[in-house]
Amino acid sequence: MRGKRAKKKNVLKDHKYESELVTRFISKVMLHGQKKKAEGIFYTVLETASKEVGLEAMDFLNQVVDNLRPSLEVKARRVGGANYHIPLPVTPHRQETLAIRWLIDSARKKSGSSFTDILKKEMLETYNGSGDAMKKKEETERMAEANKAFAHFRW
Repeated sequence: MRGKRAKKKNVLKDHKYESELVTRFISKVMLHGQKKKAEGIFYTVLETASKEVGLEAMDFLNQVVDNLRPSLEVKARRVGGANYHIPLPVTPHRQETLAIRWLIDSARKKSGSSFTDILKKEMLETYNGSGDAMKKKEETERMAEANKAFAHFRW
């Protein structure tokens, strides 16, 4: 039997841009509770990347997240002893969460230079419609499209 649905926590807005999205990015960048370090990294990345493109920082960030938002994802359902991957539409909050997760995780997987440089490069690639995070989005949507035949198992 399932328990109650988890309550959504109210995310505080960051002090620089007054945005919940920036706060969520900072929390995802943060390791070992070092929030000030994560803030410094993310603000540096956001400012330098947005200057390269020639946009305001929040406009740039919103464009990056919008490029990464998936419209469909697959969930495994067990029907009659078999597992099916069923395509489901993604809620707006989950779209944002997946976009943040894919962007930060793809930057973490790379090595060679500092995390700041790698994250900036990944954000610029995502803004231009390429990069590892965009591949992850396209792969997810391709899987959902391929499993369209099982959409009738959705409930």
